[in-house]
Amino acid sequence: MLRTALRNVLAHKARLMMTALAVLLGVAFVAGTLIFSDTVGSAVKKASEKNLDGVAVSVQAEAADNAPDVGKDGKRTTLVDDKLADKVHALPGVESVRRNVNGTATVAGPDNVPLGNDWQNRAANFQPDKDGYDARYPLMQGRGPAAGNEIALDEATAKASGHKIGDSVRLATDGPVLTKKLVGIVTTDDPQVTAGGSLTLFDTATAQKLFLHPGQFDELVIGAAPGADQQALTAKVSEVLPKDRATATSGTDLAAEQSRMVASQNKALTQTLLTFAGIALFVGVFIIANTFTMLISQRSREVALMRAIGASRRQVVRSVLAEAALLGLISSAVGFALGIGLAVGLRAVLEANGSGFPDGPVVISPAAVLSALGVGVVVTVLAAWLPSRKAAKIAPVEALNTVEAPPALGSLVLRNSLGAVITGLGIATMCYVSTLKKADDLPIAMVGGMLTLTGVIILAPLLSRPLVSLAGVVTTRLFGISGKLAKENTLRNPRRTAATASALMIGLTLITGMTVVGNSAGQAMDKMTAQGLTADYKIGTTTFTGLDPKLSQKVADLPGVEAAAPLRNTGFETPDSMMSLNGTDLSTIDKVTQLDFISGSLKGAGGNDIAVSQEMAKKKGWQTGDTLDATFFDKKKAKLKIVGIYADNQLVGDSVGATSLAAPHQLVPTVETLLVKAQDGPSEGLEKQIRHALGDSPLLKVQDHDDLRTENAASIEMVLNVSYGLLGMAVIIAVVGVVNTLAMSVFERTREIGMLRAIGLARSGIKQMVRLESVVIALFGAGLGIVVGVFCSWAVGNLVSEGLPTYELLLPWGRLALFVLIAAAVGMLAALWPARRAARLNMLEAIGAQ
Repeated sequence: MLRTALRNVLAHKARLMMTALAVLLGVAFVAGTLIFSDTVGSAVKKASEKNLDGVAVSVQAEAADNAPDVGKDGKRTTLVDDKLADKVHALPGVESVRRNVNGTATVAGPDNVPLGNDWQNRAANFQPDKDGYDARYPLMQGRGPAAGNEIALDEATAKASGHKIGDSVRLATDGPVLTKKLVGIVTTDDPQVTAGGSLTLFDTATAQKLFLHPGQFDELVIGAAPGADQQALTAKVSEVLPKDRATATSGTDLAAEQSRMVASQNKALTQTLLTFAGIALFVGVFIIANTFTMLISQRSREVALMRAIGASRRQVVRSVLAEAALLGLISSAVGFALGIGLAVGLRAVLEANGSGFPDGPVVISPAAVLSALGVGVVVTVLAAWLPSRKAAKIAPVEALNTVEAPPALGSLVLRNSLGAVITGLGIATMCYVSTLKKADDLPIAMVGGMLTLTGVIILAPLLSRPLVSLAGVVTTRLFGISGKLAKENTLRNPRRTAATASALMIGLTLITGMTVVGNSAGQAMDKMTAQGLTADYKIGTTTFTGLDPKLSQKVADLPGVEAAAPLRNTGFETPDSMMSLNGTDLSTIDKVTQLDFISGSLKGAGGNDIAVSQEMAKKKGWQTGDTLDATFFDKKKAKLKIVGIYADNQLVGDSVGATSLAAPHQLVPTVETLLVKAQDGPSEGLEKQIRHALGDSPLLKVQDHDDLRTENAASIEMVLNVSYGLLGMAVIIAVVGVVNTLAMSVFERTREIGMLRAIGLARSGIKQMVRLESVVIALFGAGLGIVVGVFCSWAVGNLVSEGLPTYELLLPWGRLALFVLIAAAVGMLAALWPARRAARLNMLEAIGAQ
């Protein structure tokens, strides 16, 4: 029987090629994902370990609430100073103490475009030894910074900005633009920098002046003397630290924590990719099962002869499963090799888009090899199991009398009943989901969606008859006899048609659902962006450090500016709540944003008067005229009077009052957002004037309405495009399934096609018949997929609306129509080879075929 299985694989190479391709693609996806994850994880881990090389103990400065204190000047205050560093250095077992100052700095590149990725733009102090070198930041060119007007940059940042030694570099730390001379270019293994950030080095005194205070540090990095025990040294260091203001962590624990962080960061990407790989394999199951069902049907006489000469049912099953296992093993091996290429290609694509993964070799772990090969073989064998059992149950006499028997009525009734129950459960679950309003309930929605999709797949043979018959009316009228024959061929075996269409349906269900939700979320974000915003510009910073209030006033005085309203944020607590407060110029706020008051107003307001949002008023039961006992975040107390309640407005948040009320309570005096109304609308010239008035800082974000819409849409479009690319694998596999089904269907109908040619149907008619059959199957799958996708996206609407109050279901009719056209094109493409093969059959040989 094993020899028979091998002979069958070799005898039907062309027929099994498409099935092998489906397995191959699915395994390639799984293998590529695992290899990519292992490769990136290993590279980042090694970079982290190298960055921590020689670190025995790290002392981190912190406040009692686990965050450094920030003074009115915007600088942190720590108790890690020179005195403490000297005390630590004097401990037995301590060989060296490195005194680090850390911050953020953004370098302006060409055209004043900021380089790096915001919070990954690190700044630190260069600490030279007696020879002028800093072991942590090896010099590539020049020397280290030694004065307040000098800096060094990492090699990648210097290259991206086009700066060379001796050039003047524009940068910003937390506001005003600084101009420094580039005196050195260094390398670094810091994963935060190599992952797309930047590194700017100052001399220690300058770094302290910018980020801390003279003599203070953020971190002490301690090197151990030879033979010193790291854990014991950590305990000794902890004893001399100020209580609750600094913590000591061993280098081993620090490396372990970084490894956990790397694993956590890669986990989401890996899980996402594996999810799509699972979808691809799930689609492949239908194709594999369909292929083996058709192959066994075509070999029913062969199976009957084997049974007649003594083969048992178990031997028949083993023969089919052995054939499937061999096919799965070969396909998985090729798929794994392709997966290595996919992993390398995916990494290259992500790096080209600024991911900044550290360099490192491709890592192929035994787990990845076993998982990928195991998945491919198991999926193929499981998909072939039901067809093998069906083959084993065929009575020899029955198989010798007919090539293909219609499905038993009882089995179809059972299938339809089961499908109706599962579909009903799925629809009921999704209807329940539509009443939920918390994103935490997403797992329930996923279960409901899977039940609905599974139920529709089971019911697909039943649904195919009315829908294909309806399509047949159109094809018959438009294409005559070819269209009618296409309809009859599609309906001949509803199970086969359903299995082929289901592969395409799964992909389109997911694509449609994500598109509808993404489109609706994008429209909702546009509404939120524009809601109440009548200003022409919204101005802030990329690091959210805020704007200098004095510079903000300069913008209001610019010619062409009608009004400017700064939003200065602080917060306060009442006995039962915590709220944010935006202080602004009450005389201009109505010109830059639309506050729709439900009761009261801000006219004549001042002092301790505030207006609150409708949501907060409703939640707390407040009304206009109420007085609140408030404690601001700087611990000062005040009685605040509610003079108005306005419809929820994203710009002003929970509450709004006068600048004189909020500004004194800000821990750091800044303007978080500046809203500007232009006399003649936004213009490039005015934008340049605004940037110049604000110091031309690379941290600036000067956005008009179009910029805000683009920014909001960018993240959603990126997710959709990535999803389209990944789900495209499932669609490709579905195309393979359609080709496979049609090719085998042509083989089954060889004699029938010969008869059609004999009675006068031209070769072009044969081609048209096969093409129309393919298009009808593709459109049937697309129709079911789009309907199920839209239904599921409707059901999860409330879950999305928790974070997007303006969310409402909006169908992207243009994209849905495009999906239908793509499905039709898929059908036409899939039919090219089978149609050509059918048309080239020799008439007499076809009629005489067995």
